[in-house]
Amino acid sequence: MKTDERKYLLERVGKVAIVQLYADGFEHLSLNQKILAYYLYQAALAGRDITYDQIHRHGLQIRNLMEEIVTHPQGIDEKILEKITSYLKLFWAFNGNYGTNSRKFVPECSFEDLLLSSKIALSNGADLGVKEEEALRDELNKLKRTIFDSDFEPLLANKSPKEGEDVITGSGNNYYEGVSLKDLENFEEKYPLNSKVVKKGGKIIEQVYRAGTDLIHPGLYAEQLDRVIDNLEKALPYAEEGQREALKNLIRYFKTGDPEDFDKYNISWVRDDPIVEIINGFIETYNDARGAKGEFEGVVSFVDKETNQMMQDMAASAEYFEDKAPWDEKYKKKKISPPVANAVNLLLGIGGAGPISWLGVNLPNAQAIRENYGSKNLILANVTNIRRKVEAGKTTKEFALTEEESKLDELYGERAGLLHTAIHEILGHGSGRVSERLKSDPKEYLREYYSTLEEAKADLMALWHIFDEKLMQIAKIDRKTGEALYRDYARMDLVRLRTVKEGHRLEKDHARARHMVVSYLRDKSKAIEATEKDGKVYLAVKDINKMKQGAGELLSLIMRIKAEGDYQEAKKLVEKYGIKINPNWRDQVIKRAEAIDLPDHYALVMPRLSLVKDKEGNITDVEILYTQDFMKQQLEYSGKIPNR
Repeated sequence: MKTDERKYLLERVGKVAIVQLYADGFEHLSLNQKILAYYLYQAALAGRDITYDQIHRHGLQIRNLMEEIVTHPQGIDEKILEKITSYLKLFWAFNGNYGTNSRKFVPECSFEDLLLSSKIALSNGADLGVKEEEALRDELNKLKRTIFDSDFEPLLANKSPKEGEDVITGSGNNYYEGVSLKDLENFEEKYPLNSKVVKKGGKIIEQVYRAGTDLIHPGLYAEQLDRVIDNLEKALPYAEEGQREALKNLIRYFKTGDPEDFDKYNISWVRDDPIVEIINGFIETYNDARGAKGEFEGVVSFVDKETNQMMQDMAASAEYFEDKAPWDEKYKKKKISPPVANAVNLLLGIGGAGPISWLGVNLPNAQAIRENYGSKNLILANVTNIRRKVEAGKTTKEFALTEEESKLDELYGERAGLLHTAIHEILGHGSGRVSERLKSDPKEYLREYYSTLEEAKADLMALWHIFDEKLMQIAKIDRKTGEALYRDYARMDLVRLRTVKEGHRLEKDHARARHMVVSYLRDKSKAIEATEKDGKVYLAVKDINKMKQGAGELLSLIMRIKAEGDYQEAKKLVEKYGIKINPNWRDQVIKRAEAIDLPDHYALVMPRLSLVKDKEGNITDVEILYTQDFMKQQLEYSGKIPNR
């Protein structure tokens, strides 16, 4: 298929756009690299169910219920089936029933509609875990509030709980059971990332995600992790030496669950720079309001040679940019080894990485490994401009104050967006060092505010460095690209308000981070101004130089807070600038977004890999296919229809 004939937008489900992802260049990989990618793909898929269970304790049961209904539909009312299908597609997109702004979403059908449809599906042979209608009614009654009551466990991760709740009891996720924040005051977790903390018989215990060994008992999701391990072992013969060492360490970690084994994996992973890349495990902590538990994610990608040189040149100059950072010298790294930095094309994102994907990542998250061994940065080149391909400039036309600003974005916005992500990951997350007085990772001091501050810090590094002469030379840009980034950064804080359908708060860390930066710059430097034109509100950059100066001041403040583990200052900054929104602006933005049919999110239909074998069963190739069918792909992942 020619690139100019490609179909990107496949369908709309509520406020989510379903988009086909393309991975150009896969066909040029060596056979070994293709086979490696195939088995890493299968390893990622094998852990998919873990994320659904982490999102909510009933996540897998609800998904199975809905999938069995849509695959046994004979006799179900078409309108009801359509509503159930739409709910299921959103459930797949978000890996559970929490969507925009961390809030629960509910079906448009009634409980009675769902019950009747379930009975019909049961009579059609659906596997709903029960045989009799009475038992089915009992099971659905147990799920009723979780599925239909938007006020019951309304937030996935509640980082600003109401009175009488804490960040654990006020959250709907499944990282804890029967435990309050107070219960954990004197409890030391041995497996902070990959465990579930529960209280049984008055005793607090950790249930560890692990497959087990001859000497270590299997833990949570041992069967799924065994399948992950099996595919990683199949991948080993096709990996280069450095990556083979990393994969062996990852296999060991999935068996033992031991954080020391995860550290060994991360150290070997960050030292390696392969063509076919993997991220697999319990990684990001955004969905835990404590910022402790890692969400399972699986990522498979390969280097995009066309975009990669700029990334590597930027990484090679990391020490230069660290020296140019605006914070105090005592917080600057010295003698930095260039981090691994690659532009890659995504083949698969599972769990915390898909179907709604991030644009880039800097890992490992552990501060000690970053400081002592460096970090690795991946920018998803084929994902970065999906939004622009789908929207075709209509967002900028609606929310840019002037025609000049809109034209600036049209000419320079795509490059500015790529650079924002690249600087954010390469120069942002891996930068700075913490005070020697801190005895553990800064996130343990800053807790629920850590991720917001870390994301803001990385964003601010992009705003600070975008006009640097060396950066402009590396990226082959002029000041117009930096100006486009500044104006887009302010504008998108306003546009993002469309995702806050109710309430007056932002819940997601990335959204809080941008809002904190923009609100601070509006308040302190007056570089950004709220302006009305023809009854519409706009956030416009009034002074580029003042915005850069203000970004430097805030960046210095955040680095000091992080380096010193200053919880009270973190709370003060985030609570003042990062959480509360203007509800009148929000209401207006929602109407404007609806008028131009603007999605809130983009869920990807991933490329599909298929082994090609000769008559003797030898693998001769790996074919890449673009199915352009979200429902079919997700049902294949769940094993509800054959994967052919």
